[in-house]
Amino acid sequence: MDFYVILGLEHGATDSDIKRAYRRLARRYHPDINPGDRMAELRFRQILEAYETLIDPARRSRYEAGHSPSPQEPRRSGFEGFDFSAQGSEQSVTFGDLFAEVLIERGAQRHPQARGADLHQEVLLSFEEAYTGVSKPVSLTRRETCRTCAGAGVVRGSGVNCMVCQGTGSVRSVRGHMVFSRRCAACGGSGRHRPVACEACSGTGQLVRAETVNVGIPAGVADGDRVRVEGQGDGGLDGGAAGDLYLTVRVAPHPVFRREGADVHVVVGVAVHEAALGARIDVLAPDGQARLRVPPGTQSGQRFRLRERGMPSLRGESRGDLIVEVHLRLPAILDERSKELLREFGRLNGEGERALPATPVTEVRPIIVGAPAGAPTGSAAQAPDDPA
Repeated sequence: MDFYVILGLEHGATDSDIKRAYRRLARRYHPDINPGDRMAELRFRQILEAYETLIDPARRSRYEAGHSPSPQEPRRSGFEGFDFSAQGSEQSVTFGDLFAEVLIERGAQRHPQARGADLHQEVLLSFEEAYTGVSKPVSLTRRETCRTCAGAGVVRGSGVNCMVCQGTGSVRSVRGHMVFSRRCAACGGSGRHRPVACEACSGTGQLVRAETVNVGIPAGVADGDRVRVEGQGDGGLDGGAAGDLYLTVRVAPHPVFRREGADVHVVVGVAVHEAALGARIDVLAPDGQARLRVPPGTQSGQRFRLRERGMPSLRGESRGDLIVEVHLRLPAILDERSKELLREFGRLNGEGERALPATPVTEVRPIIVGAPAGAPTGSAAQAPDDPA
């Protein structure tokens, strides 16, 4: 077995030639790169034995004199020919970089540029502001990119070029037909050594600034919605993009309206004669007044729908509806004439006075658990068209 042939060398090769050949072949046949490949493992053992013999002057002399290697001679670990430093270059590539550089190309490398952090804040709106939309002033304390050093934290052009990467900030290496690039570990990717810190930002690359910005809140936002304002977060580092501002909307409850999605619910009171005979009543809507025609025989708790009188849609669709729930309103004080008229109304409709029971009955207060008898079920009834 010719060790020179195994390493692909000529007799009389220098130590540098032996190390270079060993690195090249070990990367190809190492068991960690070829798991489960028995032929590659056997080939690597031959490469290792050839390298250990030829790199040691005493063993190499005995081998060239025709003596076989002694099994008692100490073996090396197989990694002496590798440079495990973290720098590497096109002329010297480390064995560990065979895997590290692939990870770097997949995104493990931290680029000097860094995007600014996002800011989060809450903004309180009234019901009317959520309905119409509003421009709201928001007070912020944010980190702004230093204009003096453009977020680099150092004076531009200060220091000397890095000798490892020649001032480029990155180191390249070649794998066959592939070229890998990674951040230079010697200078941290800046390409410079001993730079002068920026006095304006004390080397941080950012300045703390308090300001007030006007943020446009679109019409139709609901409680808990988030509004994104691009570029109003913390500034980036070394030319990185600024973060965003996220505003969580809080809408105060309204004393009259209740919102469910894009629909708005409101409760109105009608007199007994209006519910019995029918009437046209004015209803408060988010955009002003609405006219509702109450049909004869309307029951307390009955609901009517006024199309597209609710909240606007954030997606540009049609507005929600206004849901009007009718409650009967009795007069507070009835005179004798009114009472007599109500009794007569009851008699005419077959609802005379009920006789009192013979035994006392405990009075209980009823609990309304659903719509009254005769009221429509399911969705609210469509309000009749009112030409008035």
